Amino acid sequence: GLVLGVYSSEKDDGAAQFTSAGDAFDRLVSGKLRELLSLCGPPLKKGKTRIFHGLHQDFPSVVVVGLGKKNAGINEQENWNEGKENIRTAVAVGCRQIQDLEIPCVEVDPCGDAQAAAEGAVLGLHEYNELKQKKKPVVTPQLHGSAESEAWQKGVIYAEGQNLARYLMEAPANYITPIKFAEHIEQKLRSFSNVKVHIRPESWITTQEMGAFLSVAKGSAEPPIFLEIHYSGGANANDSPLVFVGKGVTFDSGGISLKPSSGMDAMRADMGGAATVCSAIVTAAALNLPLNIIGLAPLCENMPSGKANKPGDVVRAKNGKTIQVDNTDAEGRLLLADALCYAHNFNARAIVNAATLTGAMDVALGSAAAGVFTNSSWLWTHLYEASILTGDRVWRMPLFEHYTKQVTDCPLADVSNIGKYSRAGGACTAAAFLKEFVTASHWAHLDIAGVMSNKDEVPYLRKGMAGRPTRTLVEFAARLSQDSHN
Repeated sequence: GLVLGVYSSEKDDGAAQFTSAGDAFDRLVSGKLRELLSLCGPPLKKGKTRIFHGLHQDFPSVVVVGLGKKNAGINEQENWNEGKENIRTAVAVGCRQIQDLEIPCVEVDPCGDAQAAAEGAVLGLHEYNELKQKKKPVVTPQLHGSAESEAWQKGVIYAEGQNLARYLMEAPANYITPIKFAEHIEQKLRSFSNVKVHIRPESWITTQEMGAFLSVAKGSAEPPIFLEIHYSGGANANDSPLVFVGKGVTFDSGGISLKPSSGMDAMRADMGGAATVCSAIVTAAALNLPLNIIGLAPLCENMPSGKANKPGDVVRAKNGKTIQVDNTDAEGRLLLADALCYAHNFNARAIVNAATLTGAMDVALGSAAAGVFTNSSWLWTHLYEASILTGDRVWRMPLFEHYTKQVTDCPLADVSNIGKYSRAGGACTAAAFLKEFVTASHWAHLDIAGVMSNKDEVPYLRKGMAGRPTRTLVEFAARLSQDSHN
C-alpha cells in the first residue's frame, strides 16, 4: 500500500495540490491520480481520505489523505505546530485504512516532514492486543523514497518510545506488577553499554528510610521495587544529570479510602508517570542523546488490607518530615516525596517528575495538556518549547504559597497529604505538597492524570492508554543536550 498527502487548495479551482511524492507518483501513472481525484467530488478536507485500487502494480492500493493548508506552521492560539499535527493525523488515518485492507506493508509519503510522518504511522497503528487470540494484521510502515531517511528513523524511535509507555500502561495489573515493570524496562535497556539498571528491593528501600513510600506498599501482597536507571550519554560521566522521577503505582484501589468500582480497572495505568519517564530514557538511549539521565521509579500497589495505611495515620518521609495521611487515595505524592528526596543525591541539572497524580488535573485541563508546576522559568521554557514541536502540550500551573499553607496547616504532622479545603485546587495543593520535599532550584512536576488515556481527542492515537507526554520529555531532553553542547 501507499499513503500520499494532498494539501487543501488555496485557489477556488479545486485542483489537488500534491506533495512532491504525490506529484512524482501522479507522473508515474500518467496523471491518472489527479484525474481520479477530480472526478471524486470536492477537494479532500484535512484528515479525510480517498482510496484507489489498481493504479500501479507496485501499489495495488493507494490512499490519498488531506493535509490541510500547505504552509501551516506554529499556531499561537493552539500552542503547537499545526503543520506537524496535520501530518501525524493524516498519515495515521491513511495507515489504518491500509491495515483495514489487510495489506502487510505500507509506504508513507514524508509530506515534507518525515519525522512527523513516521510518528503518525507508528503511533496510529499501535494497538494493545497481546492477550487476544484474534489480532489485527500487523502493518509495517516504511518511508516512500529515500530523501529523508534519518528524520524518518528519528520519528520511528520517538513513536516507539511512546508506544512502550502505552503498552506498560494498558497491560493488566496482574501482568505488570512492580517487579515485572522493572524487568521489562531492564530488558529494553540491556543492549546499551552506557546504561546501568538497579532494581532495588524492599530491604534497600527500608535502609533508605523511605517511610512514606513503604507505608503505601505495605497494604499489598506485591513487594515494592525502587527502579533506578543511569544513562551515561554525556561526554563526561561527572556532568550533572537530568533526573526523571515517575510515580509507579501499578494498581491503585485507593486503599482504605476505596475508589468507586466503576472505572477502577483504569487504575492499572496509575504508573503512567513511571511508564513515560522510563520510556523517555529508553528513547534517549536509542537516539544516543549526549547527556546523562537518571530515572527513578518507586513501584508498588495501593491496596486495602489489614496492613494498609489508615486515614489519620502519620508516616515519616526520607527527609524526616512527618506526613498525616488524611486520604489513602492521595498515595502517589507519598511515593514521590521519598523519591524526590533521593533525587537530590545526584547534583541534578534539573529534576522533572511525572505522575497521574490528581483527578483535579483532569477537571482543570481535560486531555488537552499536561499540567506543569515548576519553580524554574528556565525549565518551563524548555518543556513548553518541546511540547510545541511534539504536539503533546503542557500548560503552566501555579505553585503559590496560598496552596502550601493548605497542606502545612496540619493537626498531627508537618504536612497533610490533602489540602485542608478538600477538593478546592486539588492539583495545586498536591504540587504544593511535593514542593515540601524539593530544595533543587530547577524542579518541575507534571501532573499527567488528564492525558492518561485517549478516547478520540488525539486523532493519531487509538482509544486506550495514551503514553503521553513521552515524546515531549524526549524532545525536552534533546534540547537540554544541545544546550550543554553550545
